[in-house]
Amino acid sequence: MSEEFKTIQSVGREGLIKQISEYESHSNQDTIKGIGDDAAVLKKDGKTATLLSSDTYVEGVHFDITYTPLHHFGYKMISAAVSDIYAMNGTPTSVLVNLALPNRQSAQMVDDLYKGIYAAGFEYEVEVVGGDITANHNNMVITISVYGEADLKSITYRNGAKQGDAICVTGDLGAALAGLRVLMREKKFWEQHGNEGIQPDLSEYEFVVKRQLVPKARKNLIEALKQHGIKPTSMIDLTQGLVNEVSQIATASGTGAYLYQAALPIAVETRHVADEMEEDVDRYALFGGEDLEMVFTLPEEQVEKFVKEFNDFSVVGRLVPQEDGMKMQTAEGDVISFDDLS
Repeated sequence: MSEEFKTIQSVGREGLIKQISEYESHSNQDTIKGIGDDAAVLKKDGKTATLLSSDTYVEGVHFDITYTPLHHFGYKMISAAVSDIYAMNGTPTSVLVNLALPNRQSAQMVDDLYKGIYAAGFEYEVEVVGGDITANHNNMVITISVYGEADLKSITYRNGAKQGDAICVTGDLGAALAGLRVLMREKKFWEQHGNEGIQPDLSEYEFVVKRQLVPKARKNLIEALKQHGIKPTSMIDLTQGLVNEVSQIATASGTGAYLYQAALPIAVETRHVADEMEEDVDRYALFGGEDLEMVFTLPEEQVEKFVKEFNDFSVVGRLVPQEDGMKMQTAEGDVISFDDLS
């Protein structure tokens, strides 16, 4: 009897990862961590480890060249790649860039892409050490593989959080989604009115548009943690939305989570866009991705110590017993389940 047919959509991204990770595979004695975190961890020697991660981007799915300058996207790809290494409390060192290109695209477009890639490389002190270029019939496809290193004792996984730990997040939330909403609106207007040679004036939305097109990875957080001798109990970078990332930590650590809606850090520029779109800004913060902020957990006493040295983060909740599930206290004092938010 054949297995029941299931679409990828019905299984979902996390379900698909779980499915393929259940297969038995050859394992090496130097592999410390494989599937299930922001990066794989391979033992390098008795004190250090190599960190590996990769991301794939498909034109029309992950980026739209109508409103995404390729030099910006090159920068964004590297930022997202090194963010995975930072999420392990590591230091990125090098990247490989693989391109699958349709012949209709120009050599200048590739040049623009690499201008952004190399600009980000200088900022994060990451070297582009190679890759591959091949043909593709339809859209551009790009894969970034990033390599890094970390002391074995300092590596931070998703599964180390403890009940009672504070849930912390750097910066502010939802700005990248707000920027995307603005860009998509301008694209729709252009499609409806044709190319009249008029460039949209996005100066009013500069903050959120930049957060969508050229987000920055949280190198400064990792440097501050190292400088002040603080190791989070868990950490993950914010690419799929706060609810998803907190859920990943809670599931891996065997806890529940309790968020405070009133504590969500949201920039006034993001609020303005949500008001203009007549949308709920808290949904931007909870479910918007690509902010590249860092979600991490700390014992309460370490929060008090760290905030004196690095104040660009907010405590947005705490970890609770697993049986309490995933909940949020609203600004009005009600308590709702994460399941009610989706």
